Amino acid sequence: MAKEDVDSRKTLKHTKKKRKRKIILFSILVPLLLLVAVTSVYAYDLFTTAQKVADDSYEDDGREKSELRAQEVDPGKDHVSILFVGIDNSEHRDNEGNALSDALILATLNKNDNSIKMLSIPRDSYVQIPEVGYQDKITHAHAFGGVNATIESVETMMDVPVDYYVRLNFNAFVDAINALGGITAEVPYEFSESNSDDEKNSIHLYPGEQELNGEEALALARTRKLDNDIERGKRQQDILQAIIQKGTSVNGLLKLDEMLEAVGDNMTTNMTFDEMKSLVSYGTSGSFDIETFTLDGSDLMLEGIYYYQLNEADLAEKKQTLQEHLELDEEENGQESNVDESIQSNDEANTEQTD
Repeated sequence: MAKEDVDSRKTLKHTKKKRKRKIILFSILVPLLLLVAVTSVYAYDLFTTAQKVADDSYEDDGREKSELRAQEVDPGKDHVSILFVGIDNSEHRDNEGNALSDALILATLNKNDNSIKMLSIPRDSYVQIPEVGYQDKITHAHAFGGVNATIESVETMMDVPVDYYVRLNFNAFVDAINALGGITAEVPYEFSESNSDDEKNSIHLYPGEQELNGEEALALARTRKLDNDIERGKRQQDILQAIIQKGTSVNGLLKLDEMLEAVGDNMTTNMTFDEMKSLVSYGTSGSFDIETFTLDGSDLMLEGIYYYQLNEADLAEKKQTLQEHLELDEEENGQESNVDESIQSNDEANTEQTD
């Protein structure tokens, strides 16, 4: 292994010691709230604010389309995918240049039935990282080459095109919930957690349904001290629903301007404002369907380092699920059909010339 690779691994290992956290769904909550806002900006005369936030958050990733796409997609009429990348590049960590991805969610959106499938990708998944040419934790891809290296790794792993990305940090989650005036959630047991500034045990919650601010909701979303990842995943889904409910309530809509500002300060995306607006139908159809799932696997230790070894059968099943949701097979068949028609037309033309 080259010296620079060894040095990179040492840096990543040091960063890992400083933070051992997984947030399964936090990175998708804020973008969904943004979509709620875009859906409602016209009614509350927030169009200009929303457009400015979207414009300020826009970041060209240098790709015209995914390499797994035959042609560019139009989210207004096509099924599309969005990769949500959650990072912690806060100032107190001084790690903006090599931040790891704390959460990865690959979402596929089907325009026909207004449904969304969201696949959580465990951050320690042992996968091929094309940016460096070897297998490593997928969380390291962002440190190696930013969002483009992360996209390339996910596409290689899932064989599903990544059309768009949304990258957020912890502040987006905390600030957006605070802007909404907090959410109502069920706390299963008493526990203490660090806050977003890593102040140990600064958040202390007791069991029961209660109002939570941004920091408290973040603590609830990531704790697993007294149970496991499965139960934590259920809590995060509950938080997701609570945020959507609050964001679409009358009181929530009245605070959209504050929420938009909170999102805009902590997000980058390659989606334009017009592309965001084209997703409005997912929130206004009256049959908004969200399905969440994750990848199965097992613990793997290599040279004293922990990895998450993905279950190949489960991975293949999840690949197929997302591919079918995007109707990629039909797209491919359509391309083959076009080719066949072209060949047939050429054959007919040649026959006429021969005659």
